[in-house]
Amino acid sequence: MSQITTLTFFRYHGFREKLWAFGMMQFAHRPMSRVAGLQFYKLMGSGKEGFDPFPDWSVYALLQIWDDEASANQFFGSSELIKKYKQHSSECWTLYMKNFAAKGEWSGKNPFEKAHTLDKENPFIAVITRATIKKGMLYKFWKYVPTSQASLQGNRGLIYTKGIGEVPITQMATFSLWKDKESLMEFAYASKEHQHAIQQTRQLQWYKEELFSRFQPYRSIGTWNGLQQLPALTEK
Repeated sequence: MSQITTLTFFRYHGFREKLWAFGMMQFAHRPMSRVAGLQFYKLMGSGKEGFDPFPDWSVYALLQIWDDEASANQFFGSSELIKKYKQHSSECWTLYMKNFAAKGEWSGKNPFEKAHTLDKENPFIAVITRATIKKGMLYKFWKYVPTSQASLQGNRGLIYTKGIGEVPITQMATFSLWKDKESLMEFAYASKEHQHAIQQTRQLQWYKEELFSRFQPYRSIGTWNGLQQLPALTEK
């Protein structure tokens, strides 16, 4: 048995479907807690493009950590809950991922276990960062976000990125998908804006809780923005 993580994005069109998706942020907890093989999950909304703190009511995300791949396959293949999500959404994209680095805590613990086996021929990297922002630091934090993320614009190594979170404004996370390690390292260490953001984080200590994690995505199901984001990993 080997823990895996899945991240699923759902897109909704129309007022009724968006209202249904918003309601499931509350009503999905009970059935989700009963899913076999599920160790940890988070129901999340998303922010507008450019890491705007205000909600994007058309996109929601579901993060799940599983005992093993078989448990995830069982859920996505036959669960009535996921069937409902797919029926109401206009687009759905799921990434299967193996964690290889995680530091910090999410809801009081680090839920990610380091995978024992990774594919050396697979260059793709996914990153999830998550934080609870101190209330006294909210204004300074969100005022600085556009500057810290400026170097992402037009980055050729970036495949996709989206701001997600459990609670708007205060509990935020970012997901980013990269072509390879070199592209990620260039952003993390060569970007002056990102380096300054790290310095600001250390100096101002604007997080109550934070977690930084990296993954190897190895399976991609569905499309996003009408495209297969990782054709090399997409099932034919």
